[in-house]
Amino acid sequence: MHIHILGICGTFMGGVALLARAAGHTVTGCDAGVYPPMSTMLEEQGIALTEGYGVEQMALKPDVFVIGNALSRGNPLVEAILESGAPYTSGAQWLSEHVLQDKWVLAVAGTHGKTTTTAILTWMLEHAGMKPGFLIGGVPQNFGVSARMGETDFFVIEADEYDTAFFDKRSKFVHYRPRTAILNNLEYDHADIFADLAAIETQFHHLVRTVPASGRLLVNGTEESLARVLARGCWSERELFGTASDWQAANVAADDSFDVVFRGQSLGRVVTDLTGAHNRMNILAAIAAARHVGVDPAAAIESLKTFKSVKRRLELRGTVRGVAVYDDFAHHPTAVDTTVAGLKKRIAPGERILAVLEPRSNTMKLGAMKAALPGSLQGADRVYGYGATEGKHALGWDLAAALAPLGERAAAFSDLSQLVAAVVRDARPGDHVLVMSNGGFGGVHDKLLEALQA
Repeated sequence: MHIHILGICGTFMGGVALLARAAGHTVTGCDAGVYPPMSTMLEEQGIALTEGYGVEQMALKPDVFVIGNALSRGNPLVEAILESGAPYTSGAQWLSEHVLQDKWVLAVAGTHGKTTTTAILTWMLEHAGMKPGFLIGGVPQNFGVSARMGETDFFVIEADEYDTAFFDKRSKFVHYRPRTAILNNLEYDHADIFADLAAIETQFHHLVRTVPASGRLLVNGTEESLARVLARGCWSERELFGTASDWQAANVAADDSFDVVFRGQSLGRVVTDLTGAHNRMNILAAIAAARHVGVDPAAAIESLKTFKSVKRRLELRGTVRGVAVYDDFAHHPTAVDTTVAGLKKRIAPGERILAVLEPRSNTMKLGAMKAALPGSLQGADRVYGYGATEGKHALGWDLAAALAPLGERAAAFSDLSQLVAAVVRDARPGDHVLVMSNGGFGGVHDKLLEALQA
């Protein structure tokens, strides 16, 4: 089968491309601004990429066009596909029909922590010799790629609640039909497609409806939103984590090590570089899910000693003149708060955090979370916000006004070079510059390191 993927350089669609190629299909694709690292990874796999969405790509005559959810009506190639009557589908639907059929799917859903938890769970299965397939919305450093077919029936997937495509407004995860499903947390996000939290809860319940009776839900027992989801109906086995009823972390030490306790019985002690309460929840969820497919909790705990995190999760990009620069994917205020808190636990007393934030997600651009930004950044010593004033990532609100409650320690910029200059001017040895964005942020990490060196 020849598939042509529209929006191929996105993390999810790029993963679909890698899986399709590994399964023996002919894969081509296009994107607006074909860009690394995904473009490099795809080209290394022999996948031909086309710049833009020109209608001349209809001449490729693939068996099916696979359309990413970043594409919408009015796109010239989308319009040509519809006009011609050519077959098309979504990435999630193609994945369901051609990769996930007959697999034991382990799906990781939640507003935050999906990528890290999926990577942890995949590594636990790999460490146990299960050689799973996976599709992760990031690059887990234990594997070096975001997706692979695997050698067994087990497949671990990051289950995103964002919509499937312009023609399918259900969340992507309803296509995956998991037998093991983690519901890690649930709060309001994706303001561009969901009117309120209740709308997202409905989509999560659609996911619950797809898990068979012999399947298992691993659910964050501290989340009222998830309790409401389950109250709508649950037909599967379920275990809670974060509460004394099932899975919980006990005897947490200053180094973030902790005991894993299941229904009152201690199963082992976790020693990990992952910091913070949110990562304890991620780890508990992964251990519980791994147990469902036969991994002994003691073995799962042991695997964490060799787990390497995901790129762009408090990833140290470099240290120049005593100033460390980190890259992190945080963009929702809750994730910003936990990321700042996690870094604060790592650093020595007296060392400062200089937080550099680009509120770039659709939710942030719409201003739905702007009031929560100051609170999420309280743990930082200085804050540098960047908001584009034009282009598709332009903010529709006043970033400086939103950061005003932080007083003189916060500043807003619309010019990236001015932001870099301000950070470098303020930085001193022992500082930690924490860059947070769900995009490329104009290569600001390298710009900062180069300016610090100069």
